Amino acid sequence: MATDVKSITLGCRLNLRESEVMAAHARVQNLGQAVIINTCAVTNEAARQSRQSVRRAVRENPRAKIIVTGCAAQIEPEVFKAIDGVERVLGNSEKMRTESFAPSAKSRIGDIMQSREISLGPPLGPVGEASQRSRAIVQVQTGCDHRCTFCIIPYGRGNSRSVPAAKVAAQIRTLNQNGFNEVVLSGVDISSWGDDLPGAPKLGQLVSEILNTAPALPRLRLSSIDPAEIDEKLFELMATEPRLTPYLHLSLQHGDNMILKRMKRRHTREQAIQLCNDLRRVRPDISFGADIIAGFPTETEAMFENSLKLVEECGLAWLHVFPFSARSGTPAARMPLVDGKIIKARAKLLREVGKRTQERFLKSRAFGNDLALIEKGGLARLADFSPVKLPAHPVKLPADNVLAKSMVGQLRAVRITGYGAGKLLGEFV
Repeated sequence: MATDVKSITLGCRLNLRESEVMAAHARVQNLGQAVIINTCAVTNEAARQSRQSVRRAVRENPRAKIIVTGCAAQIEPEVFKAIDGVERVLGNSEKMRTESFAPSAKSRIGDIMQSREISLGPPLGPVGEASQRSRAIVQVQTGCDHRCTFCIIPYGRGNSRSVPAAKVAAQIRTLNQNGFNEVVLSGVDISSWGDDLPGAPKLGQLVSEILNTAPALPRLRLSSIDPAEIDEKLFELMATEPRLTPYLHLSLQHGDNMILKRMKRRHTREQAIQLCNDLRRVRPDISFGADIIAGFPTETEAMFENSLKLVEECGLAWLHVFPFSARSGTPAARMPLVDGKIIKARAKLLREVGKRTQERFLKSRAFGNDLALIEKGGLARLADFSPVKLPAHPVKLPADNVLAKSMVGQLRAVRITGYGAGKLLGEFV
């Protein structure tokens, strides 16, 4: 039976990797024509968009099996089961099992809080294939043991579970052998990797084992990380290991200590600033991104000003601003809300400050030579996460080279010639 599977992925980078795994399972099971919608539940708006995507998939694919999974499906399975045209709903544990994609399989949603399993899934095939991206994502962890007051995700993902280091390192070796020059370690809370494993190893130990056992891998990148859990070994590797990319996306969320306390975050603004200063001291080429929520309940003008200052004080070049959106079922949804117009205005101000810090950073990176990982659409990415706009073709190409396949995923020498519109400008050397 021919397998024609389409994936629709909403939400986080982790969902992207899991969609790849599900597609591989569907091929193994000869599922046939199907659409898999991997939903998100991080906000009420994300859940609404997930429902909308499912209904659209039903309309546009009348002959396909419609399979719904992801966090929104895990938290509210009955909502998606009730949508006419949905063939099955899978929980977040069940979606990672091959048998869930057998043609005759039914809906399966287990108690995610009781789940103890986590699967790496099969590694990607050779880089440059039509379905592949320029970098590989490896899921090393899922779930979260913390209960931030604004976050519903632990109830969609369950408690923290980790993939043993030896399994992660083995898959990354295979990915590198398949041509991937950059691998991203991903999870819901990768900073807590190892807490549930024998001996409770830290993330730094995992990174060290990967780098030691995959010596040919040029780049290892971390996804979003909690500033409260950067262990000593990881800090040492950031300082000394050039293959560990000089970029961290920090889950900061706010710049005011009282709001951080009401969020149940585990760091202070002073600790965040100190961490950025300490890392810049040992790795001068490092850059930082961060998540910041604007208009969290009870946020005063003075509290908001502390977030504005934090962007400058930490030098956050890659800022993700989230206007607060109350998520049903979370403690924050029951707190005194800030007026919606004020939230919108504050989010705009945060983005403007973020653009200024980004422009200063790009200006500091302009000019000189570097190595860039080639992405699609004439873009590339430096190790510090800076995007580089490149000409459509390199200076020289072999006569039989097909640019779309041969260039994506390569590390190429580039010359930075300037910057503009949130990107560096470059050319092939």
